[in-house]
Amino acid sequence: MFSVQGRFVLFWLGLCSLSVPLPAVASNCDRLLATGNPDYPPYLWRSTEDENALVGANQQLLEEVGQRLGIPIEVVYTGSWSRAQEEVRAGRVDLIAGAFLTKPRLQYMDYIHPAFYTTRSLVWTRQDQTLTYQDWADLSRWQGISLINNSLGQDFDSYAREHLNIDSVATLDQAMRMLVQGRVDYLLYEEFPAAAYAERLGFTGQLRSLEPPISQEQLFLTLSHRSPCNTGALRGELAHILTEVIEDGTAQRLLSTGLTDWQNRQRGADAE
Repeated sequence: MFSVQGRFVLFWLGLCSLSVPLPAVASNCDRLLATGNPDYPPYLWRSTEDENALVGANQQLLEEVGQRLGIPIEVVYTGSWSRAQEEVRAGRVDLIAGAFLTKPRLQYMDYIHPAFYTTRSLVWTRQDQTLTYQDWADLSRWQGISLINNSLGQDFDSYAREHLNIDSVATLDQAMRMLVQGRVDYLLYEEFPAAAYAERLGFTGQLRSLEPPISQEQLFLTLSHRSPCNTGALRGELAHILTEVIEDGTAQRLLSTGLTDWQNRQRGADAE
């Protein structure tokens, strides 16, 4: 049986242990790996200087977050958007640098709030296509295309599964070429990335986007459930830093920088 003195010692040790702050990440997490959609300018695209890296506004944002966190965040190319999601699901990569919130994704990763950008997803079709669009039901008689495992928002995803004919391919390049070739009637994709790819492929004069948007969704930073670095303290610190970079204007500034970088890349490619 413990003496009164012994119980006091145990109580005092317990108070000391409570006063020690929890580490932000596990002790072996000296860096974080992130990935994302490589067909997503100006947010993300594959680097021409390092084929294993992704660059763009989201990459620059995570670099800034890593600096404030004190842990470097490297944004790597892991393949198609579908493959990138699988790498995070398996825990081989810690973070996704920009994902819409959907119920299936909640099963394998945590969403860090607040969202850092909002994007509009549009219907894209050919200039000579007679397709008219005012609401989702107008798409029911046409054949659509999107990317494998690409979400357009929880509500639209559920509606599309029940009522629309939409095929999926691995890359935006492939989907856009199928649209221009007349193999499908419309493409569903976010506004800025689709416009950027149309310009890159020389399709700007052949395609048009339709209003209203299919959806307006927020982009979140996400953390794999299987990441060894996933702790409550890390999630809290990431949320705090994301709030800071939004409020101090850093996020918006880096989006403008990403757009400029992509445009400069295209000018350089055209000059070659």
